[in-house]
Amino acid sequence: MPRTNRQMHLALFLLGTGNHPAGWRMPGAGRSNQDLPVLIRATQLAEQSLFDMIFVADGLALSLTDHPSYVARFEPLTLLATLGAHTRQIGLGATVSTTYGEPYHVARAFSSLDHLTGGRAAWNVVTTANPAVAANFSRSGHPEPAERYEIAGEFVDIVRGLWDGWEDGALVGNPETGLFADPERIHALKHVGRHFSVQGPLSMERSPQGHPIIVQAGGSPAGRALAARTADVVFAAVQDLDAAKASYRELKKQLPAFGREPDSVKVLRGVMPIIGRSKSEALATLDRLQSFLTPTNALHLVSIRLGHDISGYPLDGPVPDLPFTAGTQGFAKGLIERARRENMTLRDLYNVTAAARGHWVICGTAADIADTLEQWFVEKAADGFNILPPFFPDAFDDFVEQVMPELQRRGLFRRSYSGNTLRSHLGLARPGNRFRPE
Repeated sequence: MPRTNRQMHLALFLLGTGNHPAGWRMPGAGRSNQDLPVLIRATQLAEQSLFDMIFVADGLALSLTDHPSYVARFEPLTLLATLGAHTRQIGLGATVSTTYGEPYHVARAFSSLDHLTGGRAAWNVVTTANPAVAANFSRSGHPEPAERYEIAGEFVDIVRGLWDGWEDGALVGNPETGLFADPERIHALKHVGRHFSVQGPLSMERSPQGHPIIVQAGGSPAGRALAARTADVVFAAVQDLDAAKASYRELKKQLPAFGREPDSVKVLRGVMPIIGRSKSEALATLDRLQSFLTPTNALHLVSIRLGHDISGYPLDGPVPDLPFTAGTQGFAKGLIERARRENMTLRDLYNVTAAARGHWVICGTAADIADTLEQWFVEKAADGFNILPPFFPDAFDDFVEQVMPELQRRGLFRRSYSGNTLRSHLGLARPGNRFRPE
């Protein structure tokens, strides 16, 4: 396979019980997503292994049939601040919804995290698809998909505007003149839009990265358009190499319309690697994990990913024809296309989906895993990968100890950090300030 001068980027999807829904049942595995020592150890190991960032997902309503890590978990920004105190260089990303939140709060929280960690914060922008969340936020109804993305676009624009409110050097602190902050370098946003009215500015200096990194994972046309316009990193779930290459090209082609270079957005594919001394041993580990799942639990997870309740369909019948919804289209489209391509039954599909919640599962030796990641990277199906260990600590240890050296040996992954901010890890420039054009 031809070598490349590019180097891949790696994120760690951090879930204390592991990314497989039954990972917590493996011997020695983490039993809770609120086991702070497990989360700290995994984050520190990711930093020692030179990962770009760790990532913490979130949700705003409880379902006892959901993934175990989502049943009990910390508020993500509080957790990231704690993890930041135990690390020095690795990026720290978390999900915060635009459907249930306020731009001022989000801008302030992520700017604070960026300051506190020396420039390592990342915000995963999501629209909430789960209508049950409305009842937790004093709302009688849940926005429709089109409105959710309209809200999201305005929300992100406000947050970025607030991040620009202080020019660099605005905090003077001159004891001789008595000038603490220069009012000429501090700007109110004065935003008035359809969904929000935000005066600004924030009550803090511009953060080390200028703007914390923005991550986006929407798979619908509206989500992809938002990513092309605003994201620095795109998390994407694709099961097929050709489909991955096509979506990669499509996203990169959209960027010039927004005045952006193709390399200004990094595409990271979600992947669950299951490693063994042979492929058969790795498959045996997957079989063991799958044996812990009940059909009811697995069908619930598939229903979430497809955006439809499929519990009434026969398990050994064909995968039903279902319309996609904006909140689930990226996952649903990839899963349905794979089911059609491989002539899957619904039982086949839920076995695949339940393993990694719709993400890509690869089984094999460390060399097999490295071969596959290299192919996807070199053939421009991805700029890197969001690694989803099925359980912690052993499955992540295996990836770090066996796959990482192989990627480094092939010249595909760094041997040291080039800087201390997440932007430096990603090779992204610090953005200019809209209120003080260069």
